[in-house]
Amino acid sequence: MVTTTARNSELAEALVQAMHRLQDLHAETSRPLGLTPQQAHLLCVLIAAPLGMTELSRILSIERSSLTSMVDRLERRELVARTAAPRDRRACLIELTPDGLTLAHQCHDAVVDRINTLTADLSQTTRRTLVTALRTITSTPPTI
Repeated sequence: MVTTTARNSELAEALVQAMHRLQDLHAETSRPLGLTPQQAHLLCVLIAAPLGMTELSRILSIERSSLTSMVDRLERRELVARTAAPRDRRACLIELTPDGLTLAHQCHDAVVDRINTLTADLSQTTRRTLVTALRTITSTPPTI
């Protein structure tokens, strides 16, 4: 009989392994596009909408100084632009340029294609169960 602790540990270990595999896929797909994994992550995050530096720093889990350097590099490549924040003249928003949007979609699509290949053999029932579980996990706010 499997104990509750063993089941919880097994789930946590599987999720950690999945996280590492997804990070590897992200890195593998970003390099051919001329991006670091962190740059690709930033571009993909910005697909939804422009964001401020504080929010980007939180989402990407990097210090503001490192983020500033990354944004500077992407701005020199004309992939992102700084624009004035409408509610605070001292702040700026980071938004994708047209070239940045194209590259962000290429990166996102490449990762999705790889994931689709890896999960092609899963049954529809397994897919639905996995989607439900992952949506539950990712919609729960962290308690750290």
